[in-house]
Parts: sequence; structure tokens; C-alpha cells
Amino acid sequence: NDIKGNIQFEKVKFVYPSRPKLRVLKDFNLSANAAETTALCGPSGSGKSTCVALLLRFYDPYEGHVLLDGHDIQEFSLPWLRSQLGFVQQEPVLFNLSIRDNIAYGDNTRKVTQEEIEQAAKKANIHDSIIAFPEGYDTMCGAKGGQISGGQKQRIAIARALVRDPKILLLDEATSALDIRSERVVQAALEVARNGRTCLTIAHRLATIRNSEKIVVVDRGRIKESGTHDELMEQRGIFYKLNMAQERDDE
Repeated sequence: NDIKGNIQFEKVKFVYPSRPKLRVLKDFNLSANAAETTALCGPSGSGKSTCVALLLRFYDPYEGHVLLDGHDIQEFSLPWLRSQLGFVQQEPVLFNLSIRDNIAYGDNTRKVTQEEIEQAAKKANIHDSIIAFPEGYDTMCGAKGGQISGGQKQRIAIARALVRDPKILLLDEATSALDIRSERVVQAALEVARNGRTCLTIAHRLATIRNSEKIVVVDRGRIKESGTHDELMEQRGIFYKLNMAQERDDE
């Protein structure tokens, strides 16, 4: 049960069953080191989100292997595998339940204590906001969650991902739907959440991945560039061009 959290994609080829002619990943090789953040970026439709879908085993590759600590993830039971993964997506799905129940839902294998819920909320930088609501942790989300902002919803989703203390965190454009102010608060929460975990993050806004140990540029199902932020900027390739274009847009 004690995993390190090293992730590898080995010669992965993948097509979605609904679009068999479109090869999404082509001989895709990626290694993400335990307890480090590996960021994937690149044009829309390049295959980044497919990597997350394959890790969660929503799909399996039709060739090649996805490995966790050197073992093909198809060797593990699906509930166990997913218990090791925390997943935060662009549009968080909150249920029409209390904030407490929404966070506790992140680990449905056991009864989660209030203390654990609050610990996860503190790591996600949302505890103080929750206790400021008149109903606190009993505040309803979902259909009646009008008083909860987008940034707060995203931090509740982060708390839900952290409540089972996963070894691996998967972030799929977790801040891209937020305004700049909310993004900063959520980004600060993610910095804490990533600590000591393997993190695979997909980023649209490149400013959010500056501090990643490794940045990988994916285009048309292949890795085109890989390195730290500074190394990729020095190469003046795809990453450099994407970065400069975004900085101009931000001005």
C-alpha cells in the first residue's frame, strides 16, 4: 500500500473509441517523478487531458503502458488505484449537499471525521471562508449554493480531493475558469496541496506553472519540449512563444 508516486507513460498510443481515426497520443513517453510537479501545456486538443483520463483509467491505452512505481496500473484494482489519486478539474461538481458532505465525499470508503474535513479545508485555504457562513460547514452547495463563489467552490473541490490524503494529485486546468483574484487564492491553496505529492497539472495559463520541477509541451499527441520554466524560455521554442503571447494578452 505504500507507494512512492512515480508515474511513467511508456510508448502509449491512444485513440478515443468514438473517433478511431484520430490518434490522440502517438508513442507518448512521459515520466513524472514522485513528490514533484510535472506540468503539461500546449495547444488545445493536443492530448494533455487524455493523460489524466488514462491515469484515472476512464480509458486504457491501446498500445503501451501507464506505470505507477514501475507497475502497469491495469494490475491494480480500480478502487485502490483511484484512492491514490486526487482529481481537481476546471468546473468543480458540487452536490446539493452541505459543504461538510461535499468534502467528505472525497473518501467514500469510510466515515470521515469533522477534524479530517477541517484539516483538508485548511490545506485548501477555505476553512476561514466556511466558518464565516452563518451555517458554517452545514451550508448547502449545489442547486442552492448561490452564496458560494467560483473560487470558493474550487477550493471546496480541492479539499474534497485532499481529504483522503492521496499520494498523487491530478489538476486539469484547475484555475482557468476563475478571475485573476480568485485564481491567486486557489493557486496559493494548490501550492500547499502539492507539497510532498506527485502532481500532474494541466495548465492553460502558463504563469500558474512557473515553479513546476518539469514542464512538458505537448502538441498533436507528442512531447515537443521538456524542462524547467527558465530552460524552456531560453530555448525560445513553442513554450517561449506561448508564454510571450499570454503575457501580451494579460497586458
